Amino acid sequence: MTLLRTQLGTSLRSHRLRQRRTLRDVSGAARVSLGYLSEVERGQKEASSELLASICDALDLELADLLVEVGASLRTAAPTPTADPASAPVPTPASAAGGEEPALALVGSGPAPARSVLRRGAVSLAA
Repeated sequence: MTLLRTQLGTSLRSHRLRQRRTLRDVSGAARVSLGYLSEVERGQKEASSELLASICDALDLELADLLVEVGASLRTAAPTPTADPASAPVPTPASAAGGEEPALALVGSGPAPARSVLRRGAVSLAA
């Protein structure tokens, strides 16, 4: 299982190295101690959203772009086999077709029973 902090650190280090910048340079620009930035890059520390934003600013990188990159990396990581098939994620029609995933997907033991009509734009999350 790949941890979020590990993948965040790997991506931050990759961006820093592509820019040919040192830890000292980025830590100074981000106002983060050199040791702490090093631990974040190695996946040993969980960075707060404020700290990530500061590091991204120092790297001239949008935080949203970093998160999308990390999300894509986590998605392609090998899934851990589950012992209980009922706990495995249920594929959505969009993911099965290879398209984009919906913003909200319901996960359950099977397809939800059909609803006759939703009232005036109301959203039902009940299975």
